[in-house]
Amino acid sequence: MSVATCRDNDALNARERIGAFDALRGFSVISMVLFHYCYDVRFIAGHDLPFFEPPLQYVWRCSISWAFVFIAGCMSVYSRSNARRSLKYLTLAAAIFVVTSVVSVDTPISFGVIFCMGACTLVSHLINSAGLRPRGWLPAILLLVLFVFAVHVPEGYVGVPGMTVRLPRELYSTPWLSWLGFPGPQFSSGDYYPLIPYLFLYLSGQSWAREMKSVGYPAWFTKLRLAPLEFIGRHALEIYVIHQPILLLISGSIA
Repeated sequence: MSVATCRDNDALNARERIGAFDALRGFSVISMVLFHYCYDVRFIAGHDLPFFEPPLQYVWRCSISWAFVFIAGCMSVYSRSNARRSLKYLTLAAAIFVVTSVVSVDTPISFGVIFCMGACTLVSHLINSAGLRPRGWLPAILLLVLFVFAVHVPEGYVGVPGMTVRLPRELYSTPWLSWLGFPGPQFSSGDYYPLIPYLFLYLSGQSWAREMKSVGYPAWFTKLRLAPLEFIGRHALEIYVIHQPILLLISGSIA
């Protein structure tokens, strides 16, 4: 599996950059690299790693990917062109699918997190262009609740423990809806982040950031300076592209 993010606040110059976003993203990138190293050591290289088990494995993965998607939604508010940004993501996602299919070290990545970033950015761009621009705490919270209820859509149901509803099997009987969140019977991927449920999380971040941009962030949030983390956060996409081949070599997964 794989998790990642991108340098989303390019529209901000050095003085305008919001330090906390870069730092949080940088921290998540470091967590991502460590997670992938553990994954490679255990599942690809085949070494014993007793602590890398559920529920820690699941919680760790979610803490990374969910943070990336939420921050990407926040940063979409500052992008010069979300249409162009979505094209960059989707082009990279296609390249990742081709490379992982050819190399075949692990299950090829189809509709992974980079695809998710591109799809969410494109859909939010279309929604915003239609005049639907979510903003405020209430929409952000409602969208977050929708995300929580829809997080198991790829597994066939919606809801939370003790209150779930199975979705129609027909949605999962076709190979053409895997990108949306309804994986077909033959679908497999080493990294699966479909449009549903993650669009809700992305739009939640967008709604919150649009409100905060209007009313103003706390001074500590904008002025936070953690140079190493900020540097990593600003170069997250580059790190995502190069880190996995390096980790595979270090872990002994490939000769």
